[in-house]
Amino acid sequence: MHDLARLVPEPSMMPAGMALPSASSRLPRARFVPRAWSALVAFVIGAALALGAAVTHADTIAIKAAELRIEDGELLLSADFDLVVNATLDDALQNGIPLYFVLDFELTRPRWYWLDEKVAQVSITHRVSYTALTRQYRVSSGLLAQTFNTIEEVQRYVGRVTSRPVASASALSSGARYDAGVRLRLDINQLPKPFQVNALASREWTLASEWHRWSFVP
Repeated sequence: MHDLARLVPEPSMMPAGMALPSASSRLPRARFVPRAWSALVAFVIGAALALGAAVTHADTIAIKAAELRIEDGELLLSADFDLVVNATLDDALQNGIPLYFVLDFELTRPRWYWLDEKVAQVSITHRVSYTALTRQYRVSSGLLAQTFNTIEEVQRYVGRVTSRPVASASALSSGARYDAGVRLRLDINQLPKPFQVNALASREWTLASEWHRWSFVP
């Protein structure tokens, strides 16, 4: 402290018109992060973690079986999914929000010398809606439509694929090995915008199966 005092001249020893530096100018300014900014950063991080958890623990549609066969010159797909429409999705249906379930199928031929050959890629959409006047569910795909009295009937209908043509048999080579894949998912991109936001933050709106893959030799 005595050494520091010797470094600062006495007022009587300073030239006229020259003032001592103030305490604020002699000390470095401390930087403080506003509490509001810290709270905002914490909120964003927490929301990101919650979103990641919601996506990671999304409801899963289990697949029971899947197979391919050739009949009448066509490659036919059959699959059975254990689809369960939870209470949140059923409430949305009964409040006039349609749901879109998409069946994705792909067939590739492995090639050691180049990228795999994509033989077939098919997406089939089922639009599910509810009519309050008749108290019935309606499932439509393309020009076809069917009505059901209960959500359990809808689940069985959408989750079961029977002899669905997915490619021409002429596109396949006899004795060659092909890799097939199929999945069923709720397409949140076709929901109204406010519900798309809910779907990103809630596992109840994220419903999909894993890709089920197997080999097929015609």
